[in-house]
Amino acid sequence: MPAAPATAARPSPKRFIPLAVMLLTPLFFSSNLIFGRYTIPETAPFTLAFLRWAAAGLLLSPFLWMARDRVRAYITTYPVHWLTLGFLGMGICGAGVYYALQFTTATNGTLIYTTSPLMIIILERLFFGRPTSPREIAGIGIGFLGVAIIVLKGDLASLAGFSFNLGDLMFIAAALSWAGYSVLLKGPRTTGLPVSALFATITVSGAILLAPFALWEFLAGAPMPVTWNAWGGIAGIVVFSSLLAFSGYQYGVARLGASTASAFMYLLPPYGVGLAVLVLGEPFEAHHAVGILTVLSGLVLATAPRRRP
Repeated sequence: MPAAPATAARPSPKRFIPLAVMLLTPLFFSSNLIFGRYTIPETAPFTLAFLRWAAAGLLLSPFLWMARDRVRAYITTYPVHWLTLGFLGMGICGAGVYYALQFTTATNGTLIYTTSPLMIIILERLFFGRPTSPREIAGIGIGFLGVAIIVLKGDLASLAGFSFNLGDLMFIAAALSWAGYSVLLKGPRTTGLPVSALFATITVSGAILLAPFALWEFLAGAPMPVTWNAWGGIAGIVVFSSLLAFSGYQYGVARLGASTASAFMYLLPPYGVGLAVLVLGEPFEAHHAVGILTVLSGLVLATAPRRRP
C-alpha cells in the first residue's frame, strides 16, 4: 500500500503571536523619532525626556515592588552601574536625540541610529577582546559607508570641505551611547534581576539624572507642554516608543530567542523612514535609498549568526 503523501509542516499557532509582536515592535521603536520631531517645537528636549522616563518608571513601579529585595541589592551594590545605564540609555539616547531633532531630520536620525549594532561589535572588541571575523569587519565598513552616504547626501567627494550637521553628529554620538548601554546591560551585575524590574530601575535612573536639567529648562523659560498636541505626543512616546517597544522586544526574546528577535530590528530603517515621509512629510531622496541599502547590507553581513561546523 503506497504511503500517504507527506504534508508540509506548519508552524505552531502559538508562534504566530510572537512573530506578529516582533513585526510591530520595530515600528514602536521607530515612532520615538516621529513623536519627538512632532513634539519638540512645544517641549524642551530635557523636559520631554524627563517626562517620558518618569511616566514610564511610574507605570513600571509594580515590577520594582515585586522584585524589591533584588532591586535594593542591585542599586546598593552597583550604584555607578545603574546610574551609567540611565545616563547612556535614557539621558544621551533620550534628551540628546530630542535635541538633535532640532537640527536634522527624523529620516537621517533613523538611518544613523541603525548603526548601533555595528558599534556594539567594535566596543566588545576594544574592551572585552571579542574576536572579530573578516566578515564582521567588512560589514562594519559597509555600514559606516552607508552613514557617510546619508550624511554627505550621496556626494562622498565633498567630504574634504564638508561641515557636519550638528544633529547628525549627535545621532552618531547617540548610536555610540546606545551601543555602550547595550554592552553594559549584559553581565553578572544584572543577571539576578527580572528584565522588567531592571528596565524599571533604569527608567528611574534616567528620570533622576534628567530632573535637574528639566528644572533648569523650566526656570529658563524653555518651551513647556501646554497644548493637547504636545501632551498627545508625550503620551505616544511613553506608550508606544517606551512601554510597548521595550516590552515587545523582551517578549520576542523570551518566545523566539535573542537571535530571531534581533533579526526583526532590521525593519527599523524602512519603518522609521516610511513614517518620516508619510507622517512628517520629509523628502525621500536617492541618497536615502542608497544609504538604507548600504547600512542594511553592512548590518546583515556583520551581525548574521556564524555558521557552526
